Amino acid sequence: MRKRGHRSRGVLAVAAAAVLGVAGCDAVGGDAAAPPESAKPSPKPTPLWDRSPHSVAAVGDSITRGFDACDVLSDCPQASWATGSSPEVDSLAVRLLGRAKAAERSWNHAVTGARMADLPGQIAQAVRRKPQLVTVMIGANDACRATPSAMTPVSEFRADFQDALRSLRKALPEAQVFVASVPDLKRLWSQGRNNSLSKQVWQLGICPSMLGDADALDSKATLRRDTVRQRVEDYNKVLREVCSADERCRHDGGAVYDYRFGVAQLSRWDYFHPSVDGQARLAEIAYRAVTAEKPLT
Repeated sequence: MRKRGHRSRGVLAVAAAAVLGVAGCDAVGGDAAAPPESAKPSPKPTPLWDRSPHSVAAVGDSITRGFDACDVLSDCPQASWATGSSPEVDSLAVRLLGRAKAAERSWNHAVTGARMADLPGQIAQAVRRKPQLVTVMIGANDACRATPSAMTPVSEFRADFQDALRSLRKALPEAQVFVASVPDLKRLWSQGRNNSLSKQVWQLGICPSMLGDADALDSKATLRRDTVRQRVEDYNKVLREVCSADERCRHDGGAVYDYRFGVAQLSRWDYFHPSVDGQARLAEIAYRAVTAEKPLT
């Protein structure tokens, strides 16, 4: 009896230890399924439009070169709305990158007198720098010809712009593009036509299709200017449509065309190209478009 009791107590002790052991394992998880880990948030997709690009390349014509902004009949790239260093202008590059970085990471490939047919070549130069943002302002010289009949046909304007963007996309698939509208050339004529100095400069050949024979107000002259203005509007439609087909392209929504340039915003040497103040206004328009949460319409 004594041994049986001892054996019984030993069996009970082993059984109890086993039960406690199982209980202990369950307490720390054991074979039970571990509680699920909290789901990690999915990383946010990279936005198609970066409102703070780290480098800027500019292409275009005399406006982007700052022609007649600082001196008569000469380029002034330091006053360029896109990449200039002038504190008075506070260019797009300076606003985006800061003054020191803008000096190292912005490039101006625009050429005075350039037309849309020249844009693919400028793009080829710009992509060598691998910019994150390319600014485009071109088209005024396509309308500013000797006569309205010499203006670039809209179909050619479209084809050359599409070709330029295709070349950019092939070289830099993720580069962003900002496209400015062509200014309202007729408004520029209306601002300077009462100034004798401006008309003397215009006679040197500045935009003859619009500015030639500036004092003429007969029906023929009016039709000529209206024809040029309509062509500019057609060009702007092309710029908007082609840009909208590219998910990494932003148009200014017609802001440059709609801007009411006054005498203070026009060069005092030709009353046609933007002055330093006019360049600053262009920089403001571009900065608003590039940093806006949504594209301008």
